[in-house]
Amino acid sequence: MISTIARRAEIHIGNNCGFSGTVIGAALSIKLGNGVRCGANTMITDSDWHSDDPRSGKDAPVVIDDNVWLGYGVKVLKGVHIGENTVIGAGSVVTHDIPANVVAAGNPCKVIKGLN
Repeated sequence: MISTIARRAEIHIGNNCGFSGTVIGAALSIKLGNGVRCGANTMITDSDWHSDDPRSGKDAPVVIDDNVWLGYGVKVLKGVHIGENTVIGAGSVVTHDIPANVVAAGNPCKVIKGLN
């Protein structure tokens, strides 16, 4: 499912991407590069989805570069940039930037090892 919650919201999806039960929800901007793979039940959002609640923070764009693979059940939250060729392990919650060419996993997601 792909949806926007604001008129100004933009969702850009590159070529040759694959999705399996993925939810992409934008209030501002979500950009996926080419060859991004999203495993079953993944979610990508740039918002807390409760803009009327003073406890919610500001929306922040999400950028996922080329050839990123999100494993089963990964959640990518607002303000995150994931670098190219990175693999995010199943069940991870990505709350901050992850560099290119790494394997990262966990809650919160952190780098496990580099990729050559």
